Amino acid sequence: MRGIVAWCALGVIAVLAVGCGPLRRLAYDGFGRDSWQQPDRVVESLALSPGASVADLGSGGGYFTWRLAEAVGESGRVYAIDVDPDMTSHLAEQSREKGHPNVETILAEFDDPLIPEDGVDLIFTCNTYHHLEAREEYFRRAAKYLRPGGRLAVIEFDGQGWVQRLFPHFTAPEVIRAEMEAAGYQRVEAFDYLERQSFQVFERALQKREAE
Repeated sequence: MRGIVAWCALGVIAVLAVGCGPLRRLAYDGFGRDSWQQPDRVVESLALSPGASVADLGSGGGYFTWRLAEAVGESGRVYAIDVDPDMTSHLAEQSREKGHPNVETILAEFDDPLIPEDGVDLIFTCNTYHHLEAREEYFRRAAKYLRPGGRLAVIEFDGQGWVQRLFPHFTAPEVIRAEMEAAGYQRVEAFDYLERQSFQVFERALQKREAE
């Protein structure tokens, strides 16, 4: 059975490498993802207010984008951000078809998410952290996009499963926390209900000191 799963995982990696848009979107969503990702509980945990502005960093096929858009409502805004033009084009088309005018796609640069200057209340990223290079500097610069009281939520595979160890697409939670603190953030929440992933929420440390 494990051999079959391993070959399936290899197939997914091959699809991503080849670059077939529809299959790549399927790979991003995964098989049976809802059962272990618990997306509705994740969005509920974020406690988003109607009218909030959110950056979905590494939005991929839009797995969380539409749920975040529902949470912030018509008066809110979700920026679906990715470095893959196929993904952003797909989401822009889906936004029109689904009737989600509160979703805007952004084709980001590898070292800058290019969030609009008026900023966001939340930067949300799921299973993207390990893809980023020079993460401390990346998030140090990204702090300028957070509004006062803004948060940064990181969901990331924790490397506990054998498939994760076979394909090192994960970051240990203690590494994430250390890097985020080095980038000028402070952890304010951590949720432990996701079996395969860590779920941590940060604020800018300076912002927290000023509040005190």
